[in-house]
Amino acid sequence: HIWTCSWLQSFLNGFAQEIPMQSPISITKFQKSARMTCEIQILETIFDGIVIHWYKQKEGEAPERLLFIVGDEVTTEVGFQENRYMVERSSVQKRCVLTIRDVIPDDAATYYCAYWDPHCDRNVFGSGTKLIVSDKGSSPPANSEILQKKHEDQIVYVCLIEKFYPEVIRVTWIKDGEEVTDNVVKGDTWQSTEEDEYSIASWLTVPAESEDKKYYCKYEHEEENILLETQVSETVLPLIAYRSKSL
Repeated sequence: HIWTCSWLQSFLNGFAQEIPMQSPISITKFQKSARMTCEIQILETIFDGIVIHWYKQKEGEAPERLLFIVGDEVTTEVGFQENRYMVERSSVQKRCVLTIRDVIPDDAATYYCAYWDPHCDRNVFGSGTKLIVSDKGSSPPANSEILQKKHEDQIVYVCLIEKFYPEVIRVTWIKDGEEVTDNVVKGDTWQSTEEDEYSIASWLTVPAESEDKKYYCKYEHEEENILLETQVSETVLPLIAYRSKSL
């Protein structure tokens, strides 16, 4: 079934299974409006015809469908206050924007957009936007850097990102414009101070002969998106090795 689905997507080329891209990665709000965007890069004519769903998933619970939009018509599910949600759909930009008015504690959840793929007979979900209800403002990392250490025939790069809030962050490694997934270890976030500040580290191991190649550590946070470049110089890593044990 998966093979058939992939073959159909390649054959049709217009309705390739595009994963919806959601932004921002998180929103920290209280008593204000929260706005989140879902982009689906498929043909405009197809975008006009798809049904877009928004789901709400609270921590430890199954996702609930909040609403869905067909064309310009929005249907809000029973149990949700219709007047608190506004949905905008743009065929030209191929995106759907959800706005939650007057955020309250019960709104704290991760929100997913999705659309129905008829060739795979299932919903295709986006990456999600986490809504954090707090009067504490978000803050970008106080420090971010790439450290490295040669070890026999390998080089270990460590991307260290420190003291940010909230804890929601996405870290990826990039080479030649493409994401690197082999030989990557991503640690969990840890609370680095008593003031609700968090840190994270991600490791990339490459062959020693790749020393002259450029790798980038990209992180996406509510406050900023940054691309860090690896350096040629060698840096000792005892501090990182110690911190990794607490992950």
